[in-house]
Amino acid sequence: MKNLCLEANIPVPQFSCKGNDFWTVFRKDIYNKEDLSKLGLNERQIDALLFFKEKGEITSSEYAAKYNVSDRTARRDLSELTEIKLLINEGDTNHSKYIFP
Repeated sequence: MKNLCLEANIPVPQFSCKGNDFWTVFRKDIYNKEDLSKLGLNERQIDALLFFKEKGEITSSEYAAKYNVSDRTARRDLSELTEIKLLINEGDTNHSKYIFP
């Protein structure tokens, strides 16, 4: 099931057991312009999520270069996306990358 979801480019389901019940939760792929716009993101952040989604990760230097912004602006934008759990920050400050959950 996980492989089929990955092939279809949709989120992998979450599995859990509660008592005698087995639960499978299918999540909607929120990485689309309409749903991201509802979250109050700026256009640059929305475009970055959609652009880098297939790659699966973003670095602040890639973000800064693509959108012609300062490193500080790139880190701030990406930190905001991390705070609302659209990205996960991996690595230390100087070698940080942001991956999709």
